[in-house]
Amino acid sequence: MTDQPQRSLSFYALVLLAFGFIAAIMVNNALFSGIRLDLTENNLYTLSPGTRNLLNKLDEPINFYFFYSDQATEDVQVLRTYAVRVREVLEEFAAASDGKLILTEVDPVPFSEEEDRADQYGLQRISLGGLGDSVYLGLAATNSVGDQEIVPFFQPDREAFLEYDLAKLVSTLASPEKTVVGLLSGVPMTVGFNPQTQQMREPWIVTSQAQQLFEVRSLEPTLSRIDPEIDILWIVHPKEIEDATLYAIDQFILQGGNTLIFVDPLAEIDAAAATPGDPSAMLGAQGSNLERLFTAWGIKFSGADIVADDRYALTVGGPDQRPVRHLGLIGIDEGGMNPSDVTTADLSTVNFGTTGHFAVSEGAAANFEPLITSSNQAGLIAVDNFRFLANPDSLRDQFAPSGETYTLAARVGGKLPSAFPDGLPAASPDTSVELPGAHIAESNSTVNVVLIGDVDVLSDRMWVQVQNFFGRRIPQAFANNGDWVINLLDNLSGSADLIGIRGRATANRPFEVVEELRRRADAEFRSTEQRLQAELEETEQRLASLQSAQQSEGGGLILSPEQENEIDRFLEQRTRIRKELRSVQRNLDQDIEDLGTWLKFINIWLMPLLVLVVGGLGLLLQRRRQP
Repeated sequence: MTDQPQRSLSFYALVLLAFGFIAAIMVNNALFSGIRLDLTENNLYTLSPGTRNLLNKLDEPINFYFFYSDQATEDVQVLRTYAVRVREVLEEFAAASDGKLILTEVDPVPFSEEEDRADQYGLQRISLGGLGDSVYLGLAATNSVGDQEIVPFFQPDREAFLEYDLAKLVSTLASPEKTVVGLLSGVPMTVGFNPQTQQMREPWIVTSQAQQLFEVRSLEPTLSRIDPEIDILWIVHPKEIEDATLYAIDQFILQGGNTLIFVDPLAEIDAAAATPGDPSAMLGAQGSNLERLFTAWGIKFSGADIVADDRYALTVGGPDQRPVRHLGLIGIDEGGMNPSDVTTADLSTVNFGTTGHFAVSEGAAANFEPLITSSNQAGLIAVDNFRFLANPDSLRDQFAPSGETYTLAARVGGKLPSAFPDGLPAASPDTSVELPGAHIAESNSTVNVVLIGDVDVLSDRMWVQVQNFFGRRIPQAFANNGDWVINLLDNLSGSADLIGIRGRATANRPFEVVEELRRRADAEFRSTEQRLQAELEETEQRLASLQSAQQSEGGGLILSPEQENEIDRFLEQRTRIRKELRSVQRNLDQDIEDLGTWLKFINIWLMPLLVLVVGGLGLLLQRRRQP
């Protein structure tokens, strides 16, 4: 009779447990919906604050159409792995947008309407050759008014900037108006009339490229107010600038205006543009500086010295047409570029001509982040040594590497003070100055300014050759100067949230223990191999010496019994050394194989065994507690 009540009690207990489990799931969905926990070492699934701010500011929905050839990539594990990474980031964007970003995944199988849609959007298809059909791995995005942006193909080598590329796309669709760039230049960068040649002047290639992507407005060098419609202020070679203009620049920056500044200790292009073909024009070549602003921010710019770099020096034609390395003309490669900044990460070479450098003062108000730096084989040479430079080889007489690296370009941010704490400077009685607005003594938010210590970096001669083809200019770039400037303008065209997004770590993590074992095994192998190879060479040399020591008149060998024994011993030693070399080569990956064996044992046998043991102990304790 006692068994029936116990069975009934057990039944009711199971029913209550089931209801409790369902209730716990409902409570979990209600209380913890949307809560996500990123346990990856590099926070791969955690969006940056800038991205979240962009998504929170969306006023209208944006549609993301993720085109991924799932079926066609079944045998292409590399693409499948990266597609999973892209999908997960897209899902994070959608989850953080509070429903404003609508994600749809499309598999454009061959000869389908989905494939036609992918082609209509302009997505790029990649042929896998003999592995199968062409595949898509791209994104098309649209906003509510029909504007469209695409990522033609997600390149795995840009994984570090995946979040930035997507955030930039969102920012563009959220604000589709063309960015207005105000160009304040002390050198003739735009089209115009050249009084020296009495001909029309062609614009610089970098200016033409910027005009294709942005609305570039030329500003007067004596301006006292910057139009509020200006999104980016592009300042190039600000020489002999008046206080009223400097004050307008100061207030524009403190109001949150993104600014790109090019200064130079010696702008060769300035003199060349004024008097083309006249070498003596370098005597009148001027430098440029915004010292008053820089000093207020805690930034120092070298106006008396030029950075010379023995590692990055470019080769030019000397006075006798002999190739000469010019220490003042330097081509910075990937080693001198900031790999975590989106504007420099994909560049190969940026050429500078007679560039200055920046440094940050102790206790500076500005945040200072180098973008491009020299090598540690650089030094400083006084500007005057470049004015009448007939032979670039003579620069070595004044050159001494300092062992330091110099910052040629940098980002400046933070909350900055005004260079005019007392407000607008006094103007002359006959000057009408229009106030730019209420005086700002300190920026209310983070400013975004990029500083470059060279103006010649923009000129055609430093990065592009232009050919005339039936009246049309065809540029052929040999360096990435133009790409870099467009990257900077494009980056600054976004909000502070977008500019603040940096490169992220990738999902592909190396097996650090395995790599260390491989390096150690390789080092041991190399040292042992070198020793054994030296012994083998010595043995073979002594063997060859003995075999050729004595010869009969007919050419046959005449060896004594001792020499024959010595030869046999050397032959055995050579066999032993060769065997030992093969043994060292076989053992090169032995530690890695042993590690793999241990991991297999732990994963396949030890962990399940531990689970069984813990479960068995728990069951045993439960039975002991029962009466």
